[in-house]
Amino acid sequence: MNQTSLVPGSIAEHTGCLLIKLGQVVFRLVEADLSRLGLRVRHYSILQALADQGSMTQLALGGYLRIDPATMVSSLDDLEHRTLATRVRDPQDRRRHVVELTSAGRRMLARVNGALEDLDTRLLHDLAADERAALHRSLRVLAEGPTLPAALDADRETAPGRVT
Repeated sequence: MNQTSLVPGSIAEHTGCLLIKLGQVVFRLVEADLSRLGLRVRHYSILQALADQGSMTQLALGGYLRIDPATMVSSLDDLEHRTLATRVRDPQDRRRHVVELTSAGRRMLARVNGALEDLDTRLLHDLAADERAALHRSLRVLAEGPTLPAALDADRETAPGRVT
């Protein structure tokens, strides 16, 4: 028996169980690394989405990242406090806010992406380069394919207490 296994015994025969445990561990390690920069994963996601997509309304950004409105507000408050992002009134509709990445946010994003690349290298050390690339491709297929996003969205729509 492998005493170092994160998912022991026949539990590891189920891909879902492996993904859950590995996801929990990786999330914890990424959060720890990002906390050294004063950020959390959700902050990084917002900054990277703004870099990728450009300025977006707060509502559109939350939908794009599947972040609930309350978490989005608190996350943007954190980013604004650190001058990494800013919210301005939408000139098309003064009731809405447009979120923009600041120059400080771009600099921070470069630091975070470097830290995440280093962490990927450390966490995936047990895999050969071609195995790392294949794993990444497979995970992207799952994340971008229709099945898992649709299942998540359907679950969110039917969750107790959810207003549709």
